[in-house]
Amino acid sequence: MPTDADIFSLIRDLEERRYAAMLDADIPTLDALLADQLVYTHSNATVDSKASYLAKVADKYFDYLEITHPEEQIIRHGSTVLVIGRMTARVLMEGKTERRLNNRTLTVWIAEGDAWRVAAFQPTPIPDS
Repeated sequence: MPTDADIFSLIRDLEERRYAAMLDADIPTLDALLADQLVYTHSNATVDSKASYLAKVADKYFDYLEITHPEEQIIRHGSTVLVIGRMTARVLMEGKTERRLNNRTLTVWIAEGDAWRVAAFQPTPIPDS
């Protein structure tokens, strides 16, 4: 039986893979890491399903140029893990407008059989001071 420390280490690795896949527009990796019932909320309050998010990444609607994700806290509740952190990014939107993101984030990972997948992502913009 894996310990919390084992699961936290695995989730940190999966988070690294997810962000790398976003930068690389690596759809097969994202497909494997995202739950079929994914709810992906964006900092502008729009929401994507797994299918619509993957399509937007594949079509470069979201072209991630840079992503960092410091300040991580991981909390386990049975077969659910919450990753609370921060994400800063530069994203080229629709191939024409660059946006800079500075968000607090909540990522919900769920155990599905022998794999962990993202069920929900929720960013909250950090106001400029």
